[in-house]
Amino acid sequence: MEVVMGGSVLVGLDGTAHSVPAVRWGAEEAAVRGLPLHLLHSWTSQPLNLTIAQEAENKKRFGAEALSSAEAMARELHPDISVTTEQVSEHSVDALVDRSGQAAMMVLGSRGHGAIAGFLLGSVSLHVLGRAECPAITVREEEALAYGRPEVVVGVQESGKPGEAVLEFAFAAAEAHHSSVRAVRAWEPLGVRGHVPTAPAHPPEEDPSAVAEEKKLAGILAPWRARFPGVNVVEQVQRGRVAPVLLGACSQASLLVVGRRMERSTMLLGPIVFAVLHHSSCPVAVVPRI
Repeated sequence: MEVVMGGSVLVGLDGTAHSVPAVRWGAEEAAVRGLPLHLLHSWTSQPLNLTIAQEAENKKRFGAEALSSAEAMARELHPDISVTTEQVSEHSVDALVDRSGQAAMMVLGSRGHGAIAGFLLGSVSLHVLGRAECPAITVREEEALAYGRPEVVVGVQESGKPGEAVLEFAFAAAEAHHSSVRAVRAWEPLGVRGHVPTAPAHPPEEDPSAVAEEKKLAGILAPWRARFPGVNVVEQVQRGRVAPVLLGACSQASLLVVGRRMERSTMLLGPIVFAVLHHSSCPVAVVPRI
């Protein structure tokens, strides 16, 4: 198939073992949301060392076999979903970013944890995450099952329209998988950015700033509670920097949802997104803010 079906779950394959959890995760998402699954592979972006004469023919054969294997896996896991495949000659980053405009979401594999704790994301994943027009989820090599834990954690730092896409994705994911949402808001006292005192001036329940932040979070979540009445919501306001607070909150989560700005720049992903991508203990969904 040459064109991605609108509203599909798009999975980018490199043909290695890193793609297996992405296919499993993508197939599960397609099944629970009633969406088609589209598997894409770029034969020009394969990590193979071949002679020039053999390169094109062998890479295309390798890509076709990788897609066929992934399709068979997805159909075995979820026989009722619609699965299409596509092998392209474009660079994988360009192909995935181009098709992200038509997809409901994108799923990418990761190399998992290395000697230094954290995600090992290749340049392809980082560039796609920074440019994709749809939510993009990274799934580690050791992630065997989608949504094996009961919570979807979402970072809530912005109110109004900029944060709507992030919250909508988190609540829709929780509803589809019968999970709860943990909405996390981190805050730092004025004048101490970059340093959080070990002993606050007030107990947490009496700290006026904490109370104000709790009210702000409750106000942001009110319309989403009304829109998704079947989703249980846990509100968490915590003193500290955003990335460490989110990483602590998602230690027992099935998914962490964060937003990124749409502005094009040399740094495609901000420091908070970059930190949670590399150190999260669960899959991470990066959602473009409107």
